[in-house]
Amino acid sequence: MTNQEFLQQINQLENLLFSFALRLTRNRQDAQDLVQETSMRAYHNRDKFTMGTNFKSWVSTIMRNTYINRYRKQKSRRHVNQPIENFSYALESSNAIPNKGEHDLRMEELKRILQGIGDLYSVPFLMFYRGYEYKEIANHLDIPIGTVKSRIFLARQRMKTAIGDRYHQ
Repeated sequence: MTNQEFLQQINQLENLLFSFALRLTRNRQDAQDLVQETSMRAYHNRDKFTMGTNFKSWVSTIMRNTYINRYRKQKSRRHVNQPIENFSYALESSNAIPNKGEHDLRMEELKRILQGIGDLYSVPFLMFYRGYEYKEIANHLDIPIGTVKSRIFLARQRMKTAIGDRYHQ
């Protein structure tokens, strides 16, 4: 089916499709959205339409399936229709002061472990951790990309081993 034929067919069915969509959604705006989405899906799948069959039935089936899929998706989502103030019990007390001591101790320990694996591995690892791409790291350190990937991999392995050894002592 060519673009011209498709547009001609879909334009002839526009009022019928809107009526069908309105019956399904019972909302004018949702019906317009459904007609638009159906037209778009039908256009993208127009090569699957078999010439000589009923175009109206084919498009109506697409619309019905689109509506059902949208309904199921909306049904599976959980909606809260109450103000957020009703859930204030779930929020932390504004008087509490967060304790970052344990976090700081772990970060210091990770820094020591990272220093223990040596600059050869820690420098590319930290650059990667900070968001640099392999190519950027390779250019900055003037080494091949494969070497960068290898060093980052080995840094991870050595970090895992060092962390694991620390907990098994």
